[in-house]
Amino acid sequence: MNTESADPEDLALLREVFTAERGSGPPLGRPGVRAFEAASGVVLPEPYRTFVAEIADGASSGPPEYGLTALGALPADWGGGRERDLARPFPLTRTWVWEDDPGPVGELEEALVGVFDHGSVVLGTEGCGMNWHLVVTGPHRGHVWQVTGEGAMPFGVGAAAVGPGFAGWVRCWASGRPWHEVM
Repeated sequence: MNTESADPEDLALLREVFTAERGSGPPLGRPGVRAFEAASGVVLPEPYRTFVAEIADGASSGPPEYGLTALGALPADWGGGRERDLARPFPLTRTWVWEDDPGPVGELEEALVGVFDHGSVVLGTEGCGMNWHLVVTGPHRGHVWQVTGEGAMPFGVGAAAVGPGFAGWVRCWASGRPWHEVM
């Protein structure tokens, strides 16, 4: 997965999927994206970076179920209240179901802060606290993850994988395939 330059085929797909008819927000432009990156201490992975700069900044219809959030925004059902730190690495590289984790409570709570608030932009929600994150810092930079109240798992690495990044996630949604088939 190349997170440094956008594949023209991926950009064509994103332009096709995110149109005015889907309620796509206007793009931020390169200066807007650079300002966000400077304020956050990150460089967004491609093709998401070009998508937000040139195609759309959010959309009222999916993906995900309740639309794509604008860069840096959080879904309406977002809990927390802690300040997010995108420059700190997203801590996971494999599925973690903390609901079943018998580890010490204090250590689990500290680790959960990193999963929810470090190294990712929130792409949107399926509702009920099931949020999609795009990792912007850490070993899984460029990968999309679903983070819920019970656990977190990377998208697009299963047997029917369509690709782990933003374009693969959109490709899955646009094809009509249920996302759980590729998890």
